[in-house]
Amino acid sequence: MSTEETIPVLLDTDIGSDIDDAVCLAYLLRQPRCELVGITTVSGQPMERAMLADAMCRAAGVTNIPIHSGAEEPLLVPAKQPVAPQAVVLDTLAHRTDFEPNTAVEFMRQTIRSRPGEITLLGIGPLTNIALLFATDSEIPAMLKQLVLMCGTYPSGQEWNAICDPHATAIVYNAPVKRHISIGLNVTLRCQMKADECRKKFTGSVLEAAAKMAEVWFKERDSICFHDPLAATVIFEPDTCKYESGKVFIDLSDEKTAGEIRWDTQTDDKPHTAAVDVDVERFFDHYFSIAAGN
Repeated sequence: MSTEETIPVLLDTDIGSDIDDAVCLAYLLRQPRCELVGITTVSGQPMERAMLADAMCRAAGVTNIPIHSGAEEPLLVPAKQPVAPQAVVLDTLAHRTDFEPNTAVEFMRQTIRSRPGEITLLGIGPLTNIALLFATDSEIPAMLKQLVLMCGTYPSGQEWNAICDPHATAIVYNAPVKRHISIGLNVTLRCQMKADECRKKFTGSVLEAAAKMAEVWFKERDSICFHDPLAATVIFEPDTCKYESGKVFIDLSDEKTAGEIRWDTQTDDKPHTAAVDVDVERFFDHYFSIAAGN
């Protein structure tokens, strides 16, 4: 891949819960090789999440990226994150308020169909929108260039995005995507930064907007884990991580384990790729070299 190649990215996010979504979006907005073709929001209060995404875009001086509100509830299970806590900062940030409900899936469908084989779909929230997209248009998975998810943990275990909507997770992992890459907790948990260091490093207009949202996060936690930014980074710097191929199975056997990852590298059928190691110093150097500009 040429280092100059521009990559069209469609972002599906639950921005407003964990702060790492905003930190991820800051990177995408500053990455010169990223053509951010749209942002869709998922999970409780999706319209407020769309407003937060728009606030981040405006902080970066960008007003032409389509933003669409998506699914508020999981497919079959009760909602685990019915509200977007970071929406409390919206009064301090310029943003649109005229979002319509439930336009995300159709926007995703039209965008991918208009550019077959070109779009990288980056999912960094519960997989409800993506599952609805795949279920309502069965040709879409094969029309993606690749699907990159912050989802799961490898070789096995529970992770928030996967368990928030376990049935959606199963639909997505069973879909015939040509290239399916998962960045899980086994690598992202190594990419943590304490609150005081984040405050020092979050410079430049777009990261300063993320910093306002981060203060909501820091009321209950003393650090940020860069789960979603790592997933975004590997689209442009894949060698930041090392990977294995295998097949992901999603446990739906009972309520306690619903959405749990089962990872098999011994099977002949290996449709999935998962990160198994990360160069943490390389990741942070790259992230802030891109995101911390004005």
